[in-house]
Amino acid sequence: QVQLVESGGGLVQAGGSLRLSCAASEFVLSSYTVGWFRQAPGEEVEGVSCISMSDSNTNYADSVKGRFTISRDNAKNTVYLQMNSRRPDDTAVYFCALVPWGITRCDTHSLRGQGTQVTVSS
Repeated sequence: QVQLVESGGGLVQAGGSLRLSCAASEFVLSSYTVGWFRQAPGEEVEGVSCISMSDSNTNYADSVKGRFTISRDNAKNTVYLQMNSRRPDDTAVYFCALVPWGITRCDTHSLRGQGTQVTVSS
């Protein structure tokens, strides 16, 4: 089955770190630009970060620049989001998705995973 599956969510204290993983099945993830998105309760979906097919370009939302790092391991068919210096307003459901229009349009997505809950306590 073609799908994206996230893992690594959980509860972390403010200032702590967490790494999310996004694994693809039944297709090769390195053929796509991939992004991480999040949605807090009552809020719109926000594009957090995305990484291009070649792994040479990345893009970050202003709210996470300098704190989050996106990377990919093509051998494992997986994309990661390393989140450092977590803040309570980072609390949301995070999901990974394919970004159909490339790295300049990290706010759009097509195929997505179900998401993983990340909660940051103060």
